[in-house]
Amino acid sequence: MADMGPHRALGTTGFEVSPLCLGTMQLGWTIPDEDDCFALLDAFSEAGGNFIDTANMYGPDQNLQSFAKGGERVGVAETIIGNWMKARGNRDDMVVATKVRARMWDGDDGEGLSRTHIERAVEGSLERLQVDSIDIYLAHFPDAVPLDETMSAFGDLVAAGKAKTIGSSNFPGPLMEAAKAAAETVGSPQWTSVQPRYSLVNRAEYEADLMDFCVRENVACFPFSPLAGGFLTGKYRRDEPVADSVRAGFCGQYLNEQGFSVLEALSEVAAAHDCSVAEAAIAWALHQPQVVSAVVGANSPEQLAGQLKGGTITLDADELARLDAVSWQESAPEFTSW
Repeated sequence: MADMGPHRALGTTGFEVSPLCLGTMQLGWTIPDEDDCFALLDAFSEAGGNFIDTANMYGPDQNLQSFAKGGERVGVAETIIGNWMKARGNRDDMVVATKVRARMWDGDDGEGLSRTHIERAVEGSLERLQVDSIDIYLAHFPDAVPLDETMSAFGDLVAAGKAKTIGSSNFPGPLMEAAKAAAETVGSPQWTSVQPRYSLVNRAEYEADLMDFCVRENVACFPFSPLAGGFLTGKYRRDEPVADSVRAGFCGQYLNEQGFSVLEALSEVAAAHDCSVAEAAIAWALHQPQVVSAVVGANSPEQLAGQLKGGTITLDADELARLDAVSWQESAPEFTSW
């Protein structure tokens, strides 16, 4: 399998990570067999990947409104990753990010960014991952808990060695500003990495205000969904019919004039670099300010292989300008899923 390119410094975290980060929402869900999960993780590692993104909620029940009592069917991805690192003896070679916020058990403290929930949730993640410390611990998405409490709890995890660095996922720029102020108030470390949804067809979520914050504060970005849920793989065409299920699903929001114009431009860029449309889309993301690594998903080593070259491609100024022109957005599309 091809190599994905050299590792990069992840902002101020001290970690050197691969330009592709393996998203693991699918482990134990769309890839139910652990041996098949191991095969994907092996392929990623063999291609030079050392950066894994997961969340405590990932498992067969992750997209249900109500979770199994006690979280029996959440936390599955963390468990598989922990088993894989133990079996391969490669814990020290991997950088693992996981997240906290979603409902994991019944009761008033079963979800959220309160101190009570964070302190219990981190113990579950440590146990499932079979590690003494989480490399990057992320607040998965906002809630109503005061940020002073959240940042104080995160800071105490760092002080106790249970998390090496901390960050956020799905937090806009103004909330990052508020989190920075809260950390200063309570004397806790700052969030040093962010994970927004970001792609050529969903630029505004990052670029509206979060990107400026990241540039100013030297916060590293490793966005998820750089392929827009599969839309930017090139499998859709302007004049070709698509199934009703696609139009009604996640990709349906991009089946419009601008979306198809982006695909056409990407296809020409991909042809110039002898790469897949997906790899061209990943390359674009990796050229954006503060973006160090792009979170990609795959259900098999074969799917992963079609994305790896994205970390090795250098786009010239004309290519970037063309993609910028066809993809600019004044506002972000509606966020339809976490």
